[in-house]
Amino acid sequence: MPRLSRNVLDNIKSVSLHIAITKSATRFSRRMAVAVLLVFCLILPAPVSARKKRRPPAGGRVAVVVDERLAALRDAPDVSAAVLQRLSRGRAVAVTGARNAHDGLLFYRVNVTRRTNGWLQADAVASPSRAGDDERLLRLVRGSEDFDRLARARIFLDIFPRSPSRPAALLFYGDAAEEAAAKLSREAQRRLDEREMAAGGAPVASYYMNYVGLDRYRKQGVAFVFDRAAKQFHYDGWAWREIVRRHPRSPEAKEARRHLDALAAPPPS
Repeated sequence: MPRLSRNVLDNIKSVSLHIAITKSATRFSRRMAVAVLLVFCLILPAPVSARKKRRPPAGGRVAVVVDERLAALRDAPDVSAAVLQRLSRGRAVAVTGARNAHDGLLFYRVNVTRRTNGWLQADAVASPSRAGDDERLLRLVRGSEDFDRLARARIFLDIFPRSPSRPAALLFYGDAAEEAAAKLSREAQRRLDEREMAAGGAPVASYYMNYVGLDRYRKQGVAFVFDRAAKQFHYDGWAWREIVRRHPRSPEAKEARRHLDALAAPPPS
């Protein structure tokens, strides 16, 4: 076998070293990629559906905004005082004090966050620790319509789990959800184009169940089922089943059973 020259040997060594370095760098790059991916998994926010509800601020008794029309956080207990910010429905606050304004309105001193506080008209919120707030909120639910009724009923169910008026709130919630299902069915049929769905190739039911109009109802805990033949949504009936299961002797139980029977009945041929 012929002896290789020094230049050839040096070239071979250089190539071998380059290959070794390249392999090592590749392994390092792969390890770095995995490490970076893990870091991103840790620092990126969890999906909305997996997040816990935001905790109310500390420092006082919990109250929840139920009437956003009155939920102006002010720098003094007066309707003429400067507005610091407006709070959305469902926002939890901590009540730290109370004062009557000169016009007789009751204002709460509230913490919104650790650094934000102010005065809020008491009528804007409901608190599980204040007697009579469940009945006051139920009156507001009864006087509301459409999505507002459903959203306020949802707040009632969340903050008053032992209220005697819970069956009534459940019935309001379920009836509002079924009314919404009929409205959403009409909207989806009008907005979803048959030719586009056929061209897309996915099952028609999947287009309906992905309809954007359902999103805000899902955030309120409402689940819908889809009648493929009639191309209509229906409320899945959770609130009605809850009435029958937990409050079978309540005045609302008969109406809830009627709804469940209609839900279980086969569609007309």
